[in-house]
Amino acid sequence: MLLDAKHKPWIIVTAGLTIAATAVYVPYHLLSMNGPSGGSWIGLGFGILAFGLMAFAGLLGLRRCFPALRVGRPETWMRGHLWMGLLTVPLLLFHSGFRLGGTLTLVLMLLALVVTVSGVLGVILQQILPRVMTARVTMETIYDQIDHVLAQLLAEADQLVSTVAGPVLPMGGPAPAAAAGGAPSPAPMLKKETRIEGSIPMRDFYLNQVRPFLEARKCAGPLANPQRATAAFAPIRSLVPPGVHEALRDLEIICEERRQLAIQERLHRWLHGWLLVHIPLSYALLLLSLLHGLVSVRY
Repeated sequence: MLLDAKHKPWIIVTAGLTIAATAVYVPYHLLSMNGPSGGSWIGLGFGILAFGLMAFAGLLGLRRCFPALRVGRPETWMRGHLWMGLLTVPLLLFHSGFRLGGTLTLVLMLLALVVTVSGVLGVILQQILPRVMTARVTMETIYDQIDHVLAQLLAEADQLVSTVAGPVLPMGGPAPAAAAGGAPSPAPMLKKETRIEGSIPMRDFYLNQVRPFLEARKCAGPLANPQRATAAFAPIRSLVPPGVHEALRDLEIICEERRQLAIQERLHRWLHGWLLVHIPLSYALLLLSLLHGLVSVRY
C-alpha cells in the first residue's frame, strides 16, 4: 500500500478526530477530582470507540477471506485499516488516563504498542522495498514461480555446458536432486567426449562450482557475490579457447539471474514477514480487549 494523495482525506479525518478527542480529554482530566478513569462515562466512551475501531480494523482480514464480496474497494479498506488503527492509540491512552493499571491492562497496552509499531513498520517497508526490488531485481519473476524458474535455470545451464563441453549428466538419467538441507548432490558419472576441444576446464568448473550453486536451494558460496563470481570466472576464461567464451558469458548471466532471484526472495520475506507478528497479535489484542470490557462491566 503506497501512501499517495488518496490518503489525504483519511489523514484529515484522523487528525480532526484526534483533536476532538483531545479537546474532550483535557478538560475531563483537569476537572476529575480523582483523575481520569476508564470506569467513568467519558473513559468508557473512549474505550468503546477504541474497541470499535479495532474491530473495524480486524474486519480487513475477513474482507480478504471473501474477495468476491463487493463491500467496498480493497484499497479503501486498507486505508481505513491504517488510519483508524492509528486513531485507536490516543483513544486507548485517553481511556486509561495514561495509566497502565493491572496486569491485563498492561498486557493490552503492550500489545497495542507492538501492533502499532509493526503496522507502521510494514507501511514503511511497503514504501521502500518495492522500489529497491525494481532497481536491484531486473529479472524479477512471480514469487510463487521461483522454484520452477530455478529448475529451469539449472536445466538451461546443463544444456548450455553439454552443448559446448559434452554431457554433464548420465545419459538417460534424471538430474540428481539436492541433498537434505540444500547441499548439492555428488557429481554424476560423465562421458569423456567433448563438443569443443579445450573446453574441459569449463565443464570441471561447472560441475565443481556453478552447478552446486544453481542446484542448492539456498544461494550461498563464492558465486553468490557478484565480485567474487567475476573473479571465479576470469581464470576459466583464460583456460578455454575463444569459442567457449560466449557460453561462459551465458553461464555468468544464469548465475546473475540466480542471485537476483535470491534478492527477490529476501526482499519478499522482509515485505511480508512483519505480518507474522502484526496479524496474530492484532487478533489477540481484539480478543483481550473484549475480555477486558466484559470483566470491567461485571466487576
